[in-house]
Amino acid sequence: MTKAKFLIFSLWLVFLFPILILIIYTVAGRWSFPHLLPESFSLRSFQFVGDNFSNITYHLMGSLIYSLLTVILTILFSILPASILAKQEFFGKSIVESLLMSPALLPVMTFSVGVHLIFIYLGLADNIFGVALVLAIYSYPYMMRSLIAGFRTIGGDYVNCARNLGATNFTILWKIEFPLLIPAIIAGGSIVFLISFSNYFLVFLIGGGAVPSFSGYLFPFLNSSDWSIAAILTLLFVLIPVLLFLLIDLTINRIYKRWI
Repeated sequence: MTKAKFLIFSLWLVFLFPILILIIYTVAGRWSFPHLLPESFSLRSFQFVGDNFSNITYHLMGSLIYSLLTVILTILFSILPASILAKQEFFGKSIVESLLMSPALLPVMTFSVGVHLIFIYLGLADNIFGVALVLAIYSYPYMMRSLIAGFRTIGGDYVNCARNLGATNFTILWKIEFPLLIPAIIAGGSIVFLISFSNYFLVFLIGGGAVPSFSGYLFPFLNSSDWSIAAILTLLFVLIPVLLFLLIDLTINRIYKRWI
């Protein structure tokens, strides 16, 4: 086995080993220290999913909706400043860029307390749009950094040619730059989606328990001693983003093949 293959195998082992443990836990009836394998097996966790399927789906859909809405909001927040920061040079640019990136550097507790008070005053608390908005404010630096790299990759030749042909700024953005920015949007959107989908504290604080989230549904089981149910819910928690990213990858590949 070559070094490259050994490295790839090691990485796969590192990433798949926790998943394997979770899979074993889903069918473990009793598994106590120091036993390496479960002492008994049970399908009780699968029965729990079947009995509570509608409730689980309800919370999964809630997390999926506000996470996708967060991705859309981060694109809207980031595309104009990313374009300016990528294309123009001006005095204090590094300071402006650092300030725009600051939400990603703030501790979530520090960030959330002040925002919560503002959201209550504006009537944005306890609803799904408020949850998506606070997640977008917290995570948009990841999208903006990705878009800045995307704009720099495109360069100015496409834009100059379009302007010479009489294209407006909106036409250039929508028909030229946006299609070329799709890889950058997917890269930034993947990070934003994962942050939003897995976030518990901001969703609970701004949503006030009124907004369904799978992280909020899962958290009590993680704190309990019922590891089999916690394991199967965690696997569902992992499965949704994986399936979504596979769907996006297949869709984008088909679109690019049609263009080619």
